[in-house]
Amino acid sequence: MPDNTASPSELRPTHPLALAPVAAPAASVDGFVRRFLQNLNFDQGVALSASDDNDRYLALAGTVRDYLMARWLDDQAQQARQQSKTVCYLSAEYLLGRQLDNNLLAARLTDIATEALAQCGIDIEDLRALEIEPGLGNGGLGRLAACFIDSLATMSIPTIGYGIRYEYGIFRQAFADGQQIEQPDAWLRLGSPWDFPHPEAAQTISFGGRTETYDDEGVERSRWVPDWNVLAVPYNMMVPGYHNGRVNTLRLWRAVATNAFDLHTFNSGDYVESVRAQTFAENISKVLYPEDSTPQGKELRLQQQYFFVAASIADFIEHVLPEGFDLDTLPERVIFQLNDTHPVIGVPELMRVLVDEKHMEWDAAWAITQKCFAYTCHTLLPEALEVWSVDLLGRLLPRHLEIIYRINDDFLLAVRERFGDDEMLIRDMSIIGEHPFRSVRMAYLATVAGSKVNGVAELHSQLLRDNVLKDFAQMWPEKFTNVTNGVTPRRFLRLANPDLSELITETLGAGWTVDLERLRGLEAFADDPEFRDRFAAVKAANKRRLGRVLSARDGMTIDDGHLLDVMIKRLHEYKRQTLKVLHIVSAYDGIVSGRVPIEQVQPRTFLFGAKAAPGYAMAKHIIHLINAVGEVVNADPRVQGRLKVLYPANYNVTLAESIIPAADLSEQISLAGKEASGTGNMKLALNGALTIGTDDGANVEIRQLVGDDNFFLFGMSEPEVEALWAEGYRPADFYHRDERLRAALDLIASGAFSGGDRSVFEPLVSNLLYDDRFMALADFGSYVDAQERVDAAYADQDGWVRSAILNVARSGFFSSDRSMRDYLDRIWHATPVN
Repeated sequence: MPDNTASPSELRPTHPLALAPVAAPAASVDGFVRRFLQNLNFDQGVALSASDDNDRYLALAGTVRDYLMARWLDDQAQQARQQSKTVCYLSAEYLLGRQLDNNLLAARLTDIATEALAQCGIDIEDLRALEIEPGLGNGGLGRLAACFIDSLATMSIPTIGYGIRYEYGIFRQAFADGQQIEQPDAWLRLGSPWDFPHPEAAQTISFGGRTETYDDEGVERSRWVPDWNVLAVPYNMMVPGYHNGRVNTLRLWRAVATNAFDLHTFNSGDYVESVRAQTFAENISKVLYPEDSTPQGKELRLQQQYFFVAASIADFIEHVLPEGFDLDTLPERVIFQLNDTHPVIGVPELMRVLVDEKHMEWDAAWAITQKCFAYTCHTLLPEALEVWSVDLLGRLLPRHLEIIYRINDDFLLAVRERFGDDEMLIRDMSIIGEHPFRSVRMAYLATVAGSKVNGVAELHSQLLRDNVLKDFAQMWPEKFTNVTNGVTPRRFLRLANPDLSELITETLGAGWTVDLERLRGLEAFADDPEFRDRFAAVKAANKRRLGRVLSARDGMTIDDGHLLDVMIKRLHEYKRQTLKVLHIVSAYDGIVSGRVPIEQVQPRTFLFGAKAAPGYAMAKHIIHLINAVGEVVNADPRVQGRLKVLYPANYNVTLAESIIPAADLSEQISLAGKEASGTGNMKLALNGALTIGTDDGANVEIRQLVGDDNFFLFGMSEPEVEALWAEGYRPADFYHRDERLRAALDLIASGAFSGGDRSVFEPLVSNLLYDDRFMALADFGSYVDAQERVDAAYADQDGWVRSAILNVARSGFFSSDRSMRDYLDRIWHATPVN
């Protein structure tokens, strides 16, 4: 029988409407109502009268998606025509937040959708509350990635964000007796209306096996003979630019088995074994950051990393590039940005594709690879610079280990040519580490392969050059640059703080949302009593709004007249939540001991938001202590409402959008030289919170911009930290020297916050007294003194509001739009699509 199937190039549509993508629905209330009811009827299968809120939410999301879809298809077609350079952002995390309001805002549909639903008898607020945010990130890394792809779409830069569609994202945090427990984050349980699969574009991803050499017409080549494979199925999410009609793509990969079901085994009665391949494959995209204290956990993490970068590189080469593309010109069409070390295995993967599959010569392939990657380092902590054991990498990805060995051999030859036969230097710079076990140092591989290496704040980038990657910076000074992080003003001001946004627009006019430096115009109003009153009224309204959220969500209340002192970030010792809780205990002890008259105590609510990694025992002790202190302080009548400690569980982007606009004081208190940048510090300053902080990360730039009078600086500088370590840091010396510190630690050790059981917090107290790796005790005195300055400043409300206005006015630099311009100018050299 003849095959009458036409190839795609032979298909010729005859209907005129088939010659171009279908136009977007008309942006009118009536058009929105019609599309909404169609989606409710035909997608959800219910009439309006019989629908519930979830039906209506899914229909609303589908309607918004319809408006974006035509633009997305048109953008892809335009990009294919222009063949512009594409930014491929490779990130293991995307902490997106809720999508509905962001997409409505970007597409100018907020008012239309609100009115359309009202005509259907539906309050859009009821549907907003149903959305579950995708928990596809852990903290700043994922939030930053989400900000960056928002800005790139707003700037019309062709971009694909690549990552993993985790079935269960970052865990859902709950507290039991004040201690963290982790629950599955089932964000997909009601379906995801914002992404859509393309199984026809699935990639086959291989693992294990061996390598072999073969003769290719007289040329000896290598090839990988894997043991097993999985399918990577892409799910696309649309990333709309703000008011520009541009829609970019976030492409997340889900793992499925190549042979998901064994019918023969099933028929034999072994039902569990019949789906074993499916279960094994799907583990790869099951959970964000599986606990890696076991060999199995480490192997799964490496599987995840290779899975998504291999799928992404193959996707770009096979589906984004045109047929017959000359790969010698690949650097003109793509830059793969490595967001930390998780995607670095993509370097040997691209080499494998070019050398083994495309049969390029090694030197030509390596020259291309070095131009196609750039690396962002997000840490200064040595333990956070990822390494993989040679044994694990060789077992899971044998061909990639061979390629890494050759990259390293060539690199070390270059080191010897540059620096001579300094064996210690060669050991220090080698991509292959020998101690404490033979391993591949992924940050070194990224630095050797990357066209550029950037830090994420001025101080961080300087410390990378001077300390962390000093030898590499000496070899290639031109590779190293800085791009200070930024946050998207669309989500973290327009959406999170609508009242302040309205006041800014009324005062300065429109346009600041995509040109945040225009906020400088607010400086002229900082001394205007009427403007200060309106600004203060916005902050008070935001506190009331947060109070309503916390009351409904957690049963918590915020007292009127309290300074809202906020510390919201990942729980880690270097971020020093311990220092914050020591301050609270000291303030409490001052009241109950009579050392500080209660009438002199500025009323404060201390609000924490943080999750600890499941295997991080000390971080979990700190969470337990914060909750225990809060339980005692909040219940003690001697405090008379002067101090309150709140720790709502399961801090996420949605909760952050209520906390950040309400905050008065932003706690950014990491030990100097340990925080790469921070982005929470930027969001809080942008919303009018004053910062108390060390000269660390982007705090340095915030202080320089907002001014010393509008920032509460404390603690050692980075050189002073290094000097104290060098002379021999003894935490107990600070304990004996400072009466306030001694009283606070003794109170914790006494069992006052653990029902009299002195053993409960003994590990934490001993850690501080005998280790204190992040010098909380050394900075305690300076920190408490700075908090007294905070109290004095807050007592002068006119002065405080003036400083808050100046923080907003001078934070325009911290827009992720500016960050993207820096990346484009210094690293990527991509241009907008017209």
